[in-house]
Amino acid sequence: MVDYHAANNQSSTGGVQTYMEQENDWDRDMLLDPAWERQQRKTFTAWCNSHLRKSGTQIENIEEDFRDGLKLMLLLEVIAGERLPKPERGKMRVHKINNVNKALDFIASKGVKLVSIGAEEIVDGNAKMTLGMIWTIILRFAIQDISVEETSAKEGLLLWCQRKTAPYKNVNVQNFHISWKDGLAFNALIHRHRPDLIDYDSLRKDDPVTNLNNAFEVAEKHLDIPKMLDAEDIVGTLRPDEKAIMTYVSCFYHAFSGAQKAETAANRICKVLAVNQENEQMMEDYEKLASELLEWIRRTIPWLENRTQEKTVNDMQAKQEDFRDYRCVHKPPKVQEKCQLEISFNTLQTKLRLSNRPAFMPSEGRMVSDINGAWHTLEGAEKGYEEWILSEIRRLERLEHLAEKFHQKAAIHESWTDGKEAMLTQKDYETSTLSEVKALLRKHEAFESDLAAHQDRVEQIAAIAQELNELDYYDSASVNARCQKICDQWDVLGTLTQNRKESLERTEKQLESIDELYLEYAKRAAPFNNWMEGAMEDLQDMFIVHNIEEIQGLITAHEQFKSTLAEANKEREAIQAIQAEVQKIAQSNGIKLSGANPYTTITPASIDSKWKKAMDMVPLRDNALQDELNKQNSNDTLRAKFATQANTVGAYIQAKMEEIGRISIEMNGTLEDQLTHLKDYQKTIMSYMPEINTLEGYHQLIQEALIFDNQYTSYTMEHLRVGWEQLLTTIARTINEVENQILTRDAKGISQEQLYEYRASFNHFDKKRSGQMVSEDFRALLISTGNSLGDSEFARIMGIVDPNGSGAVTFQAFIDFMSRETTDTDTADQVIASFKILAADKPFITAEELRRELPPDQAEYCIARMAPYTGPNAIPGALDYMSFSTALYGESDL
Repeated sequence: MVDYHAANNQSSTGGVQTYMEQENDWDRDMLLDPAWERQQRKTFTAWCNSHLRKSGTQIENIEEDFRDGLKLMLLLEVIAGERLPKPERGKMRVHKINNVNKALDFIASKGVKLVSIGAEEIVDGNAKMTLGMIWTIILRFAIQDISVEETSAKEGLLLWCQRKTAPYKNVNVQNFHISWKDGLAFNALIHRHRPDLIDYDSLRKDDPVTNLNNAFEVAEKHLDIPKMLDAEDIVGTLRPDEKAIMTYVSCFYHAFSGAQKAETAANRICKVLAVNQENEQMMEDYEKLASELLEWIRRTIPWLENRTQEKTVNDMQAKQEDFRDYRCVHKPPKVQEKCQLEISFNTLQTKLRLSNRPAFMPSEGRMVSDINGAWHTLEGAEKGYEEWILSEIRRLERLEHLAEKFHQKAAIHESWTDGKEAMLTQKDYETSTLSEVKALLRKHEAFESDLAAHQDRVEQIAAIAQELNELDYYDSASVNARCQKICDQWDVLGTLTQNRKESLERTEKQLESIDELYLEYAKRAAPFNNWMEGAMEDLQDMFIVHNIEEIQGLITAHEQFKSTLAEANKEREAIQAIQAEVQKIAQSNGIKLSGANPYTTITPASIDSKWKKAMDMVPLRDNALQDELNKQNSNDTLRAKFATQANTVGAYIQAKMEEIGRISIEMNGTLEDQLTHLKDYQKTIMSYMPEINTLEGYHQLIQEALIFDNQYTSYTMEHLRVGWEQLLTTIARTINEVENQILTRDAKGISQEQLYEYRASFNHFDKKRSGQMVSEDFRALLISTGNSLGDSEFARIMGIVDPNGSGAVTFQAFIDFMSRETTDTDTADQVIASFKILAADKPFITAEELRRELPPDQAEYCIARMAPYTGPNAIPGALDYMSFSTALYGESDL
């Protein structure tokens, strides 16, 4: 027996290994199910006869008719299209073995590694070996060259079947055995290519014999595919023989191989449509995100522009807390969305340029520039809103302070005026003695002095009320009513005082002078008493300061006040000495006193009591001023902490912005290295976020402490927030530019060396190192690359690289231009030619043809967008694929 283990040194390929694996499967399967041998015998016999009939012969018994090797050699000559060595015509066993060996040698020369198949077994009529040999021939000459989407042989044939039968109901081809039992797959293959031969909708899945017979008879009659199996053999077997089915199906593949050209054309259209669908999805995503962001800005700006005033500081601080929540919680995600929107827009435009599509123009009002403008308006509203909140807080603090001061002074004045009208209207002088009248007159003079001393307080009350009205105090009505009541009462007191004085002066002519000592006491006690009341009022006066200088001014004034206490105490002792002198004279002269000074209600006891109260208030005032000084020192420390951190963060942001500018111009290494470096650099920058959060913490403490200025730094939190956001946006935009360069390089086939050359040339002419150049520098750059430019040609190029007419050309635009000038892409003409193939050279195509040749989703995509065809030879339902193809690429390709 001849062994063909080493028949050919070229058989070490992957395809030969596949044959060996399949042949081993054949051996194993035959041992497991002898029924498969019968199916293979029928199928292989029919397959051999389909080729042998071309030479006018056939076989009846596969293991008997190939024993002499003659028909075997003839079969190989027919299927290979080559001449084999001349056969030996003798009838002896040796002649037969030699002929079979010639056939086996020819098979081996085609790269097939035969294992355990020798000429002796074939000559002896070994059915198993004969079937194995025929299966090897079928694999090599009928299945090996089948290729679908970079798969070959069995996988390619299976994928072809799946693609062709995908649109059909009840068909799911997953293998070459049970997937074919119900006969629907065979009928689907025929209907897909020849719908005029099969009424597919009339077939039933529960009638496999009828289905199989229908497919086999149609194939034999119309497709010249001989009947290789009986329907009963397939249906009556639990699992039909895979090799028999593959052999049968391969005949269908070769019969329909002429449709491969149409399938290739469909693949091209699918590719173009897939790109278009992806771009449209990106456009829809951009429009949606832009609309949502603009809607958020539209809703937010009126809130930031709302200047509805609140009544109290607490209400305004609640607004401030809402604004802080907006800045820290609601705005940051929108900053990220804005950045992502710009990146998506740039990526989409790059993909459109790479696929030779028109540039994307968002809906009116949704351009990146429109969004940036709206964002600028938003940030302006933010700044104004924050300034207004702080201003309102200061205004309300001032109002609350003034209101408290007003009510305090009003209460003191009302307490003083209580009972004064009754006193001034009494007629006690009519029944008084001369000395009593004189006393009443002097008492009245003391009252007038006291009244004049209270004039300043009344004027202060009126002034405070006026200021509250000017500052739009929310409770101005009650303040005005109380002030008016005080003023009206003051006028009444003035009138009553004048009337009483006139009455006493008329009576004075009849009365003697009153005791001068009492009078002197009353005159000195009244202003001193008023001074003490003013001092106590000042010691209780509320104060509000914003820096150390202001509190130190109050402390200095308080110290000056304390320096006058010694003189005041002397005056108090002198007044008390007068009263003591009165007592001494009365005792010396035996005068019986009534117990009270007739000229004043101010008693020595009340003076001492007020003096003690005033002295008790002094240390309380000292403590209050010292506490405020400590608070302002703490605020100053907080200012210094914020300033130190702000100066560090500001310098860091400035340095990183300059560094990013250098990196974007002086990029070295491959684009992937640059991208990795930029992303690592981005992570480094993001690691600085804790410093920003620390600064935010200081800023929050400053706002809570109501600190409105900081002499230690020129930075504000708003400036640093904007700088930080700009830094993050710049690094993200630089990364996106590199990613777009990678897309351009991969799509256009630009080498790394070309990119280096482009970058070096661009940097050479980018004299300002700004990442973009003016038109004259760009013209010099083009000339340096070997382009001879006239004015019209240069104007055309500038229209490509600078469509907005900004006068500047970026590096990305330069790369896009160079890639367009040096590479090729799919064009509208190519797509039109592909549609023409699918339409069988007609100037139009039908929906049925589209659904048959394209995947369902892309077929429906075309049908929905193609206009009706109205040209020559138009039929109902005809679609215009030419205008559809040119529309994919814009008017420039027409």
